[in-house]
Amino acid sequence: MFTRKSFGLMLTYLLLLSMFVLGCQSNQSQPAPSQDQAQGAQGTAAEPAAKTVSELKIGLPSDAGPINIYTGNIDYLTELVFDKLFSPSPYVDKPEPWLAESAKQLDDVTWVVKIRDGVKWHDGTPFTAEDVKFTYEYYRDGPANRHTHHVSEVPHIEKIELDDPSTVRFTCAYACPSLERITFADLPILPKHIWEKVENPRKFTDLPVGTGPYKLVEYKADQYYKFEANKDYFKGAPLVDTLVMPVIKDPTAIFNALRSGEIDISARPLPPELEASFTNAPNMKVAETSPLSIIELKQNYDKAPFNTAEFRNAMSLAVDRQAIVDTVMLGKGRAGLKGYPHPDSPWTNPNLSTPYDAEKAKSVMDGLKFVDTNNDGVREMPDGKPLAFSLKVPSTEPSWIRAAEMLKDQYAKVGVKVTVEVLDSGTMATVGQTRDFDLVISNIGAHGVADPDQFVMSHRSSYLWNKTIPYPEMDALQKQWMAETSLDKRKEIGFAMQELFNKQPTSVALFYPEEKFAYRSDRFDQWVESKGYGIINKYSLLPDGAKKAKAEQ
Repeated sequence: MFTRKSFGLMLTYLLLLSMFVLGCQSNQSQPAPSQDQAQGAQGTAAEPAAKTVSELKIGLPSDAGPINIYTGNIDYLTELVFDKLFSPSPYVDKPEPWLAESAKQLDDVTWVVKIRDGVKWHDGTPFTAEDVKFTYEYYRDGPANRHTHHVSEVPHIEKIELDDPSTVRFTCAYACPSLERITFADLPILPKHIWEKVENPRKFTDLPVGTGPYKLVEYKADQYYKFEANKDYFKGAPLVDTLVMPVIKDPTAIFNALRSGEIDISARPLPPELEASFTNAPNMKVAETSPLSIIELKQNYDKAPFNTAEFRNAMSLAVDRQAIVDTVMLGKGRAGLKGYPHPDSPWTNPNLSTPYDAEKAKSVMDGLKFVDTNNDGVREMPDGKPLAFSLKVPSTEPSWIRAAEMLKDQYAKVGVKVTVEVLDSGTMATVGQTRDFDLVISNIGAHGVADPDQFVMSHRSSYLWNKTIPYPEMDALQKQWMAETSLDKRKEIGFAMQELFNKQPTSVALFYPEEKFAYRSDRFDQWVESKGYGIINKYSLLPDGAKKAKAEQ
């Protein structure tokens, strides 16, 4: 017979059985977690850990060498390995302290930076203020790279000293009100114990040692990169253990690899004609970003008649940018009607305008005495030489080739003959170095078109102008800019420089591309945008705290 004790045991058994059944029913209503999801299932009830992934494959459209800063540079790859004093970049309103704890301006030319404690290099060596001092001096006094002008010329940091073991003092040669927001947010910090032994950085091919969230552990030129997570990263262990990045230069091949699952995301933005097919594909998503880049038509100011400001203006007026976007980009993107630099940069004059006006272009050319004397449809210069130029464009960019053909037709309408030359990427690189071109279509990224210091430097380094060639109006503005101690007033002078440039541009903004990245959401769906870097950036791969800080910028 039942006793009170046996009844209690039976009741306990029934309760346990009901809980088991309910649990089974609950489990049946949800799919089983994948191995990667299971890895990320740990964490507290109040704040569950982010989902982690064992490996991601990222297709790269180009090779940047072994990421040693001097032999090639793709910013988002450099960012995985190296850190800066402030992050993420000069392209946001206010970068946050990163390797620095704080920065303070003492006077017009002096800043002090407090260095974060407890950070280590990938080889276990402690990161110190000595590394910061060494890096800035190495950039200033050594061979040039894409970062060095931020120390050597625009701005020019005259002295770098240690106030104490964790404080670096920077003294500029002229006013430097933007040091925190620009220079400190752009320069990757190098390990002194390694780089002080490097005599020729352009021949240094060792794999890099940084403080960043990933270590480059394997690199095969033009084949692949392999990164492993830095589990001791001071902002938290990365969410992905291993990054494998095959180099797939052919545009068709890289998107075929994404479709087939050979890669999980393409670092090449999705062309407009493929967008629908990826958007509608199972387990695939398309992320839209705000890229800070310009597809530009460069005019060689070293050659006549491009060395004439009025002619460069006429060449800009003759370009129907909206027609190019509508036809070539299928309406995806913005016509370059705001000129150069990029309109989304916090440092760009919002009132810039570069309109299409073919009739005005003709009038300007008439005023220069560039007229069609033999009625063959092509104008001649006063010396009888026809306005006939080559337009070079890389074979790897089909949309640029189509844009070049449209430019050919648009220029024909104002009496300028253009012959399109499609060249391989190696030849195009040589063209850029030797300046052996009349016109060329290229892409200029965030560092070139969203960084105000670089806009000044581009007029001194030969990209937009060469400082050895007189340019009285721009030279006068640059002197004002360098003397100005107020960041807001310096910004106003920068706006005036931009207006001057766009009236006689050496680079014609064709369009601001709309970048969309296709990725396999079943493999990883935690991508976040970093302005100017797309979604493949260190923030995407860091824990939620760092992602939140990025979202709040």
